Amino acid sequence: MSHFSCEDEALLQSMLRQLLQSVKEKITGAPSVECAEEILLHLEETDENFHNYEFVKYLRQYICSILGSVIEEETEKCTSAQNQGEGSGYDTLVQHVTKKTRESKEYREMMHSLKNVMMVVVESLINKFEEDQMRNKEMHRKTKKEQHSAYHTDNCSDSDSSFNQSYTFLNQEQLQLLVERLDPAQPKEVRQEAMQTLCSAPPSDVLNCESWSNLRKHLTMSLSDPDSTFSVSKCNTVFLPLFSAKHLELYFLSGENCVPTISDGIDITNPEIIRLLKKVRLLNEYQREVPSFWIRHPEKYMEEIVESTLLLLSVKREQRHLVSPKPLDPVYFLALLDIKAVWFKNGCRTVVLRLLEKKYKSLVSVYLWLPYSAWNLFPFCSSWFEQLFVPVLHCGNNQKTFYSGKELQYIYFVHSLCLLGRLLIYKQGRNLFPVQLENRKDFISLTDLLVLFIRFIYCSPTCPTTTQTVHTGNYSPAFLVTEVLQILCDRTECATECLYTSTVIDALLHPIHNLLNGTEMYINCPETCLIRIADILARIAAVEDGLSLLLYGGNMNTAKKDSLTAAHTIVQFTKKLLDENISVLSGTEMLPALKGAFIFVCRQMYGNCEGLQVLIPYGLHESIADAWKKASSLSERIPTPVPGTDSIPSGNQESQNIMVWEETLLDDLLNFAATPKGLLLLQNTGALNECVTFMFSRFSKKLQVRMSEFGYGVMVTQMAATSPGAVALQHSGFIKALITELWAVLECGRDDLRVTHPSSTPVDPIDRSCQKSFLALVNLLSYPAIYELIGDQEIPNKSEYSLREVPTNITDVIDRLIILNSDAKIHSLFNYEQSHIFGLRLLSVLCCDLDILLLLESQYKLSQVLLNAQKENIIETSEGPGNFIIDGLSVERNHILVRISLTGGPAERILPQRVLNKGTDPYPWSMFSSYPLPRCYLSEAPRKADFRQGTKYITVQIPNKHFILFTCLYFFFLLFLADNANVKNESLSSVQQLGIKMTVRYGKYLNLLKDGAENDLCLVLMDCDKFLKQQQTSVKSSLRCLQEGYAGYDWFASSVFLIMSGETEKTLTFLQQFSNLLISAFLWLRRLHVSVHLPIDTAESGIHPIYFCSAHYIEMLLKAELPLVFSAFHMSGFTPSQICQQWLAQCFWNYLDWSEICHYIATCIFLGPDYQIYMCISVFKHLQQDILQHTQTQDLQVFLKEEALHRFRVSDYLEYMESLEATYRPVLLRDMRNIRMQST
Repeated sequence: MSHFSCEDEALLQSMLRQLLQSVKEKITGAPSVECAEEILLHLEETDENFHNYEFVKYLRQYICSILGSVIEEETEKCTSAQNQGEGSGYDTLVQHVTKKTRESKEYREMMHSLKNVMMVVVESLINKFEEDQMRNKEMHRKTKKEQHSAYHTDNCSDSDSSFNQSYTFLNQEQLQLLVERLDPAQPKEVRQEAMQTLCSAPPSDVLNCESWSNLRKHLTMSLSDPDSTFSVSKCNTVFLPLFSAKHLELYFLSGENCVPTISDGIDITNPEIIRLLKKVRLLNEYQREVPSFWIRHPEKYMEEIVESTLLLLSVKREQRHLVSPKPLDPVYFLALLDIKAVWFKNGCRTVVLRLLEKKYKSLVSVYLWLPYSAWNLFPFCSSWFEQLFVPVLHCGNNQKTFYSGKELQYIYFVHSLCLLGRLLIYKQGRNLFPVQLENRKDFISLTDLLVLFIRFIYCSPTCPTTTQTVHTGNYSPAFLVTEVLQILCDRTECATECLYTSTVIDALLHPIHNLLNGTEMYINCPETCLIRIADILARIAAVEDGLSLLLYGGNMNTAKKDSLTAAHTIVQFTKKLLDENISVLSGTEMLPALKGAFIFVCRQMYGNCEGLQVLIPYGLHESIADAWKKASSLSERIPTPVPGTDSIPSGNQESQNIMVWEETLLDDLLNFAATPKGLLLLQNTGALNECVTFMFSRFSKKLQVRMSEFGYGVMVTQMAATSPGAVALQHSGFIKALITELWAVLECGRDDLRVTHPSSTPVDPIDRSCQKSFLALVNLLSYPAIYELIGDQEIPNKSEYSLREVPTNITDVIDRLIILNSDAKIHSLFNYEQSHIFGLRLLSVLCCDLDILLLLESQYKLSQVLLNAQKENIIETSEGPGNFIIDGLSVERNHILVRISLTGGPAERILPQRVLNKGTDPYPWSMFSSYPLPRCYLSEAPRKADFRQGTKYITVQIPNKHFILFTCLYFFFLLFLADNANVKNESLSSVQQLGIKMTVRYGKYLNLLKDGAENDLCLVLMDCDKFLKQQQTSVKSSLRCLQEGYAGYDWFASSVFLIMSGETEKTLTFLQQFSNLLISAFLWLRRLHVSVHLPIDTAESGIHPIYFCSAHYIEMLLKAELPLVFSAFHMSGFTPSQICQQWLAQCFWNYLDWSEICHYIATCIFLGPDYQIYMCISVFKHLQQDILQHTQTQDLQVFLKEEALHRFRVSDYLEYMESLEATYRPVLLRDMRNIRMQST
């Protein structure tokens, strides 16, 4: 921008104007300048078209051209340092490069140049804007002169360009001469000329005039002159409002002027009243236009104007009554002209609030007087609103010329509500409370005012539905206070100070309590009133502190046991609404809207774990499901419209309302899927498939969950962790759409970019364009989902594939992207290497779940396919097989082969890296095309004696307070350390046989098993299967996991077999006795598969207690104990429940070393089943920094599934687990024991 031409300036102006026009609605809708600034600062997060704006594209291109080389250079330096081991362990690459770039000389020069250029552009835009404003005002003035009647055509401040005029600069001698000429003793013509000259002088010169005091006196007298030439007609300069306020103050205090009384009312056709209103309007117009010119004038002047206004409004009067024959105060005239107190909203509120706090705090009591007095006369107040609301403010197109005393009181009342509401929004305004009422002993606190506001919601006028337009609602007291409460809810600091108190919540729930108890109370429009209350409650429940207040009364530990908290009251009322068991509300047209509003309040609570725990006893999910079934049956009766026939509008509207109500209920049911236990409740309602279909229909239309920032990601991940959820996703078309989108990005690309902008060659193994689809598949493909989607299904292995043939299911993805075992598959891909690497990376993540690995190996002989592919990657020479070709595919296959062939924790196996090094040996890892594995991947095998030297480990490594626990653990391991005949394993599935081989291979590596252990383990598993089948119940289900035996491998029984060193009898004896303990339901997943110990609906759901109980409480504790980690999961669209289900199902195999796995099992057995939950929380605490870092790099789920738990030791977190036990054990153990009884 060093050579900035006029063309460049015009181009930048055009682009900047386009950006401002696009965000105009957002900015103009902001309640304050600060909020508008926040909107602009976070525009990238909230505007999906942000990167499409020409101005943003221009800036991006400009920054890249200046800083591109700097960023590349710093990135290369940082990467080199990390490869040499010099990189920081704390700062990420992005943070380091950003820091260095911002410190560079190029960055400083760019910012300096950019600021200079943008200042020129913005200044030009402002100048053009001012010219347009002057032109528009002139046009407006001419139009008003042509159209308005005689008493409306004046030269008041809004008719001239008062604040966009040219100035004539005067020296002190000239100003002194003007002061003399403005003396009332001077002739009329002299004073007129002096006034005209003064109007063109800069306010700063006038205010700093040496004769300011005399000038002020002369101007004040000019406003009192009966000749309009000197009063209102010349008030088109910006400093005259100061004198107007002083003049009005004297006018109202003087007994000579005829100010109308309340009983007289105001006749706005009276010339004297017209003159008075014009003077008040001058002051009000100035206050309302302050933001457009305040920076041009001295702060001293601004403060004087504001103070004179406050002084005018603080004119002392006698003790007030609702109807009293006394002259009207200035505030009545201000309210008549500015009923919604826009002057306070748009004006210099900082100055106003500062002056109110220092000098004019009593003015607040002036505005509090009428609302407080009105409520004390509640019956009169209600009828007052009823009589005056419509006739006063909504008289149609007829111009009102007379306002009675009651009407003026009502206008003053609305004005007071608006101003008091604005006070509550700002901290300085809240600091003004408590306020003592004038001539009374009563003090009004902040909470008292909030309760008063809430009570006015009950007084909504009973206007017919047809008259409830936007205009009528804007001046309703209920609407005004609701608007204020909504703003308070949306601002954390305001909500904390004002709303999060039991007194305010009780005031909101007051009409609900009365309706539940059958107590009579006077409420206008109860449906409208309750909908507004529900909206406020929903906003409160959407924030963590507000939710805690509703659930526990503000304090979980001190909540009274004999009184129900707000959440209980709300859910009880919601159930009664759904049952239509409230006579006052039954049969009304707004009942569905009222039901939906209160269901949404409950939804904010049951959408998280702790809220769901409070609401479960009420069976709200069943009530919503019943209402949905009823609405669904009604919608099925709606006849299909026949073309050519006349339709009845009322019937169409009714059918449309029914369909909207049905979708609303489905949306409410769908949100139960946000938590593990909620998903079980949804499954038990029988509406899961319909909810997922509804979700997919909204997903396909790009519609997100109401009040949800991250869409459906978390819900999809929750569903994918269960068998019924995965099947529902498949039937809805969600998985097909996901795979189609993946294929379009991976293989096809965007058609509109191919010609003009060819795609660049990907640098990363998974291109950024495919990252979203990759993570979506990782979230989707848990073991329960994989088993339902590909179980017993062969891959097509076609002889020919069309280039237009797009995969539609998971089996097709495996066939086309992972198992590329034929030339036909390779030739069917446009981007073979990129697509195959994508499939291999996906396979690597999937195989971290050992059950998925066994399933893929048993069905598709996965390891042999990979070995064959590696064999084809060997260079054939005349002397025989040569070296491997080192490329992205061979490196990825080598990594996967090592990963699936070795079992063990972080210290028990060595996995090859996926990156190439610089130098002569880019890949130091040995590749292989047949077993056994090269020895470089095998860690040193632990000696058997290592597992017997427990005493030394206990005394040295374990804290003294845990000595007894680990001594028991030590003897527990050694108690059974001491050959069965060959066992035929034909009855075992191929998955179980592969699992046995994996277990025995791992046991031999640990020196725990001898030859022949396979037969012993086969016997153990068959006996366990026979034993547990006796405790199973028969279920009818289409789920694959319930049609046969336990779907996965029994990792817990295999772990016990290793602990017992392969002793069959001792293993079986232990498992049989262990099955009587509660902990067996959560450690031994095979134990409760379709068990008679579970309620029949839970057994038929296909959802294991490890998910809806353990994983549910893991999420609840994670949110309370590690909120940053919980938020990271939520932002990633991944769930703690899914990864914890994987960890627990395979007993942390491949994630922990064998010794820590034993510690985990023993800890849960000796200390209680809830320690399984504390164990997972400890793991997340251990990984907190890594989780936050990988959330930024957008690969959290890949990290958690692929990476072992390095340096995690159970003993290091025992004290932390004990602290969790002290807080949560009563709740956790109660629900863990109740899984066999509660039919949820």
